[in-house]
Amino acid sequence: MDLLDRFLLGDIRALSRMITLVENRVEGYREALGQLYRKAGRAVKIGLTGPPGAGKSSLVNCLVSQLIDEGVTVGVVAVDPSSPFTGGALLGDRVRMSEFPTDGQVYFRSMASRGATGGLSAATDNVSVVLDAFGFDFILIETVGVGQVELDIVDACDTVVVIIVPESGDAVQTMKAGLIEVADIMVVNKADRQGAESVAAELKYTLHLRKIAKDAWTVPVLTTQANQGINVDKLRGRLREHLEFIRANNNFDDHRRLQIQKKILAILSHRFRQEFLDRLTDQIDFDTIVDDVYHGHSDPFQVSDELYQKYACS
Repeated sequence: MDLLDRFLLGDIRALSRMITLVENRVEGYREALGQLYRKAGRAVKIGLTGPPGAGKSSLVNCLVSQLIDEGVTVGVVAVDPSSPFTGGALLGDRVRMSEFPTDGQVYFRSMASRGATGGLSAATDNVSVVLDAFGFDFILIETVGVGQVELDIVDACDTVVVIIVPESGDAVQTMKAGLIEVADIMVVNKADRQGAESVAAELKYTLHLRKIAKDAWTVPVLTTQANQGINVDKLRGRLREHLEFIRANNNFDDHRRLQIQKKILAILSHRFRQEFLDRLTDQIDFDTIVDDVYHGHSDPFQVSDELYQKYACS
């Protein structure tokens, strides 16, 4: 049997190889992924994001424990920051996940961000499709805590949990970081530390002041101690409530349709961009053009307009 056949039969090793194929964009990955898209769409995708040191991994561990106690299967994607020198990543979260059963109920995968600027690896969405098609009920996506550009998580998940700690600063700074805007649930973790309750209260007040539609979801603010498992059951309850809410008012389906639309446009954008740049590289002398700009005979805007008119509109 080939890889896809073994994958569809539930072979965990085939799952690992399929993820590697997709992550590294090995020849044939698009065709394989195309087959898997037709079998995906059932899993619930939950994103957990926030600044470094917020305790995201510990909270993921607790949620996984609760989910498997409910008898569901869970796939976890943890995106680690890449080294700016080697392009690799520490991927240390694998060590922390070793406590879970190895019977296939939980599958954990670390991925390097590889320079992606939205908190996610460029392959994260594709890998979540693979896990979905394999049959996992829940997919948890833990992202690199990069603050202001941590917005891609919205396009990858059904529910987004933003995790901060008392040391993260006041709610205004959190809002500036863009995290409040993407949150379906706010969590102040490490609540045993000084200032946790005041930060939670300020977040609640800030969220209360926001102008939202009358029938919109009200973002809850929870305090947790993930290392002790305290209040993680309340987070699980809020996750359940949010999913029920968005399903009841059709936001779940609408959001997934929008995700598909953005995916198609992203694929087209990448293809057009790559083909256009390939044509430029093959047909123009960049050294001469750069020389003209460098010596003040032209400027980047004029040059770009001329190149666009000549090669994109022809």
